[in-house]
Amino acid sequence: MKIVIVGAGVAGLGIGWRLRQAGAEVVILERGQPAMGATWASAGMLAVTAETDGAHPAEADFARYSNSLWPDFTAELEQESGRTIGFSRAGALMLAREPSIVAAMRARAESEPGLAILDPDAARALVPLLSGDFAGALWAVDEGRVDNRALGAALAAAFLRAGGTLITNEAVVRIGEEGGRAAFAETSYARHHGDAILLAAGAWSHLVAEVLVTPVKGEMIALAPPPGAMVPDPVVWGEGIYAVPRQGRLLIGATVEEAGFDTSLTEAARESLRAKAVAAMPGLAGWTVADHWAGLRPRAPDGLPLLGPVRLPGLFVAGGQYRNGILFAPAIARLMADVILGRAEPIAAFDPRRFA
Repeated sequence: MKIVIVGAGVAGLGIGWRLRQAGAEVVILERGQPAMGATWASAGMLAVTAETDGAHPAEADFARYSNSLWPDFTAELEQESGRTIGFSRAGALMLAREPSIVAAMRARAESEPGLAILDPDAARALVPLLSGDFAGALWAVDEGRVDNRALGAALAAAFLRAGGTLITNEAVVRIGEEGGRAAFAETSYARHHGDAILLAAGAWSHLVAEVLVTPVKGEMIALAPPPGAMVPDPVVWGEGIYAVPRQGRLLIGATVEEAGFDTSLTEAARESLRAKAVAAMPGLAGWTVADHWAGLRPRAPDGLPLLGPVRLPGLFVAGGQYRNGILFAPAIARLMADVILGRAEPIAAFDPRRFA
């Protein structure tokens, strides 16, 4: 069986790797370079606690399932790629200014394993930069993170080592039909035929086929510490931002803006992110902005992923991950490989055919 995948982000590469392991012939077509879109622009936190708060039950279950796969997924990927991806279970701290929010967090901590309520002094013991005023924090001891840029490179290496074909700088312009089913992905240079076509082009997916995703722009900054300052180990959430340690810096994200495919950087976003970070951790006041970038997250109309076949036979989609593309990566790779090979049915809440 030959599968053509459109898009070499974390989803396309992960699914392609799993399909190759199952014996399928796989060609991935990428409009630019592998893992340089939303995968590159993200922060890499595996935010199962924050992202399941108020989430659809199916999404919450999927997040917890995928989170459980990460340790074994990491070990296998690092072995097969010969690269490290910076996976860590250093925990996450979610700050609350109001006692009422702490009370809600407490109720959650009493019903979910791995969560605990910390008073301000205990939270500051974990993150000394937290010298500001807050009522308490939710501590998620098993929360993890990964170096998303290293992850993308490792997935590309594992896919190629498994015998997959990766064609870069070749944008797909349409999906062609033959005999009433999807038969090929057409670029400006060639038609790539397959027994199945998988669209995993992130925010660009709707430019290729009728897939309901909207690009959502997110700007991020990286703060560099002054000499002698320590970068906190846990991920910190508060004041409308998250702070993720990465290679001696602290990544601060992220804005949310529907601006089409505009990825230009704005001073307003940079200053807003920095101000919110300092409000959460006043100790960051002396840190400098060392980097600033933007990416496009793919969001479906109802905010849930699009994972499975579309109405055109032979065409599948893996998209709409929005803020959870990294967290969901191991589960999406496993699920979509099985769905394409006919070994599993799509999850009903994520079925792309749920939209008319």
